[in-house]
Amino acid sequence: MLSPIHRNMSHDKHAEKKYDLMYYVKGALSGGICCSITHAALCPVDVVKTRIQLDSVKYTGGLIGSGRKIIAEEGLVALSSGLGATAAGYFVQGWFKFGGVEFFKVTFANKLGERRAWDNRVSIYLASSAMAEFIADLFLCPLEAIRIKSVSDPSFPKGVSGGIQRVLSTQGVAGLYAGLGPILFKQVPYTMAKFAVQGKAAEIIYRSSNTSPDTSSKSANLGVSLVSGVVAGVAAAIVSHPADTLLSMINKQGGDKSGSTTTRLVRLAREAGLKKLCTVGLVPRCIMIGTLTAGQFGIFDSVMALFGAEKFHFHNPDEEAKH
Repeated sequence: MLSPIHRNMSHDKHAEKKYDLMYYVKGALSGGICCSITHAALCPVDVVKTRIQLDSVKYTGGLIGSGRKIIAEEGLVALSSGLGATAAGYFVQGWFKFGGVEFFKVTFANKLGERRAWDNRVSIYLASSAMAEFIADLFLCPLEAIRIKSVSDPSFPKGVSGGIQRVLSTQGVAGLYAGLGPILFKQVPYTMAKFAVQGKAAEIIYRSSNTSPDTSSKSANLGVSLVSGVVAGVAAAIVSHPADTLLSMINKQGGDKSGSTTTRLVRLAREAGLKKLCTVGLVPRCIMIGTLTAGQFGIFDSVMALFGAEKFHFHNPDEEAKH
């Protein structure tokens, strides 16, 4: 019997797949492209969302009203604040996140065997995404700090290199990683929910239509990726929103910077209160993340296909035995 990473069984044939270094490179590159494009495209929404989180008293008009207020006061260009850092940061993050998830997912499946991999697929999704995201966040953190500072402080340098130089000259390397704790607290649960929920939602859609990724057309698979991506994005946004708010707060210009990062996070959480951490800016973030996640999975699958690589899927041995 072929191991699960070398076999992809459809209803009428067996087809061997090769999951080697080039497969993971293609997965990483596809991940970098999809994350960079989607985050850059939604940069204006992220600017408004971040402003609402940082100053909910001033920005009370929701996503549209607050966006209009920013444009009226600072011009349309203000909605592109942090665009360079966003595109660069999330390309790197997407590279390690999507590439890492594919690597760990396939590795776990190969070690466990087809039956145990299928029975433990949710746990594999959770473990793979957590490990991949941890690695990705080490590279994302400095660029995310630059992005938030660009959004919260109009006088902050708009370019990535200028922003990094400003932080290094005023706060040192620690300034670039002040938000690592909240990023991990935000991104790891977010990514775990994102991949686990997307995988489960896609599985439910295929089962309800009596199809599978192997028997469906490319357009049908793309549709499943988009729909399941929306569901996963909303779930991930809700799970990670408190940490996202704290991340915006800790990188905000001004405020009390005394104490360790942990001390500052606890202080900010107490000052904000649980309700504000969980709800302020949540609706625009759900819209943003739902759209973004659907776009990411859709673009990822499309780019992988262009590269001639088929994404690994778990297979139910009982279902395959019937055919």
